[in-house]
Amino acid sequence: AHLAALVLARGGSKGIPLKNIKLLAGVPLIGWVLRAAIDAGVFQSIWVSTDHDEIEKVAKQFGAQVHRRSPEVSQDSSTSLEAITEFLNHHQEVDIVGNIQATSPCLHPSDLIKVADMIQKEGFDSVFSVVRRHQFRWSEVKKGENKMTEPQNLNPAKRYRRQDWPGELYENGSFYFAKRHLIEKGYLQGGRMAYYEMRAEHSVDIDIDIDWPIAEQRVLSFGYFGKEPLKEVKLLVCAIDGCLTNGRIYVTEDHKEMVSYDYRDIVGIDLLKKRGIQVRLISDRDCSKTLSAMQLGCVAKVNVTNKLQVLKDWQEDMGLSWKEVAYLGNEESDVECLKQAGMSGVPADGCAAAQKAAGYICKSRGGCGAVREFAEHIFLLLEKVNSARKQ
Repeated sequence: AHLAALVLARGGSKGIPLKNIKLLAGVPLIGWVLRAAIDAGVFQSIWVSTDHDEIEKVAKQFGAQVHRRSPEVSQDSSTSLEAITEFLNHHQEVDIVGNIQATSPCLHPSDLIKVADMIQKEGFDSVFSVVRRHQFRWSEVKKGENKMTEPQNLNPAKRYRRQDWPGELYENGSFYFAKRHLIEKGYLQGGRMAYYEMRAEHSVDIDIDIDWPIAEQRVLSFGYFGKEPLKEVKLLVCAIDGCLTNGRIYVTEDHKEMVSYDYRDIVGIDLLKKRGIQVRLISDRDCSKTLSAMQLGCVAKVNVTNKLQVLKDWQEDMGLSWKEVAYLGNEESDVECLKQAGMSGVPADGCAAAQKAAGYICKSRGGCGAVREFAEHIFLLLEKVNSARKQ
């Protein structure tokens, strides 16, 4: 049976404009679930249904195919079922749809693999995600009503301790898998149904109960970062022009070059050094005089024609795995380095090819705090590595 992953991502949003591609911990929101779907390896095809050009661009960058939905199913009043039905009408090869919510960035491939087995091997017609919650419910009393609230799932005279009460299951909206025949009848849940219980820490729903800064912390702690485990970064290589500086070169009347940099980036480099992370600099052009004036105390290589070869030489000389190397670049000449490094970043104004290759897109522009921001991102991920070691 053809199992297709489908992420619904309209351009319109009443809360946050273009929320589905807003950067969350340096990755477009939709990118987190697409990464999990691709690495699960259980889908014959992976799709994003959208009505917006920018969302289409991001979806393709992350390896998904795009279904351009019609205006009729792109309204605020349009339902998920209508959008999924339209998708199926255009893709007769699909037998089962795994509708994955873009706003669930802590989804892991292991969850999707288990659900695919439930619907393909165990014979369920529909499977949906739930989370266990330990919350006591009370009846609502509307304003003006002369009555008391009543307990819904507890005896107030004998309240459960958390460890003595199994809690209740609630839909968390992360995904809904269903076979074609159910959807064509107008159901996302039906037939032989089953739920899949997700871990509470993975049940992050930005649409409902969490704001952006908190979501970023949750993703950094519990998100899925790729098939290989994270390792402690020991080397950061940073492109000079466009990352450490803003890329502009000022020429005086006596033909001397001047560049500007942000002091926050210098602080970021110092912080990295204090954490035992080496920082090395690289440039396509000869900017040795500029580096000398900046007095950064970093190993640097200028006039480089092959940045990847220099990066490989440094990595081998230091005896590091690629997972221990981070790279911050902004131009097409940095693309292969960004792909090779275990952790990669690009300033907000980096070229499209570099942004596509990078794992983290800074909110700051080159020469305006991007190095410091990327350093902070490295520190947060190191906390995740240290936490995993303790566990």
